[in-house]
Amino acid sequence: MKNMVVVTEGLEPSPLDWLRKQVEVVECSWKNTSGLKEKLAGADGLIVRTYTRVDEQLLSLAPRLKVVGRAGVGLDNIDLAACARRSVRVVSTPDANTHAVCEYVFNLAAHLGRPLVALQSPIPADEFHFYRKTIRGLELHGQTLGILGMGRIGRAVGRVGVAFGMNVLYNDLVDVAAYVDFPARRVSKDELYGQADILTIHVSHIPGNRHLLNRSTLALLRPSTILINTARGEVIDAYALAEALKNGKIAAAAIDVHDPEPPGPDYPLWGLTNVLLTPHLAARTRGAMEAMSWVVRDVVQFLSR
Repeated sequence: MKNMVVVTEGLEPSPLDWLRKQVEVVECSWKNTSGLKEKLAGADGLIVRTYTRVDEQLLSLAPRLKVVGRAGVGLDNIDLAACARRSVRVVSTPDANTHAVCEYVFNLAAHLGRPLVALQSPIPADEFHFYRKTIRGLELHGQTLGILGMGRIGRAVGRVGVAFGMNVLYNDLVDVAAYVDFPARRVSKDELYGQADILTIHVSHIPGNRHLLNRSTLALLRPSTILINTARGEVIDAYALAEALKNGKIAAAAIDVHDPEPPGPDYPLWGLTNVLLTPHLAARTRGAMEAMSWVVRDVVQFLSR
């Protein structure tokens, strides 16, 4: 009999077709609680993305489970200790979305720092020259790029920053100097917050990182600072950020990740003119989605042992 693999949040067509040729594939949404419970009872493998919580409760429903594949990078939604206790292997695609997220960070920075005026039809000369006289964008060259979290994505962002001629500062919980192959200086969090013209967040949602950016830490940023978060929504206290944006404590923010997702009507960042809110799109390129979906290879390889 073929191994059975449950897929809860979809995969790109080519990897999914390949997987179907190797194993029995059952697609069941993580939102379908009763259906998922039934399917997990016979699952040898499980493939998830962002929103499926692989915890003790879910694992108890899958007595045959041998491997969990995360079609993505972060493992915040997977209880690794619980998986280890049940001898369930966890595999992921840590390099798959690095370039996509890196590019998106600079897309957001450019959107906030260099706003476009898209001309759709002929305009009067005075209006044309009004734009030229009044718009003054932020030139990245010479700015200080602060990177909080110097993992794969943080380092990719740093390399691009250097290419733009930016001064790169970073902070990480561990010493990653051996992996930083470009001009960048490790500093304390306080110095990072105080010096960054653009502060970009690339940390995981480990318990100590919840509301890492809060009222007191946001107060260390300068009024001209642009804040970008493509990491995890839980890292920033949205109420404190809204207060800082309203009071001019920081210039602007681009927030791609939220807590919860989607944010509800009481989300304090709704309606602010100096914040750009996007629906968790940083990794959503065709290339990255395909690469993340190929976690199926690791899942099949493990089941074939």
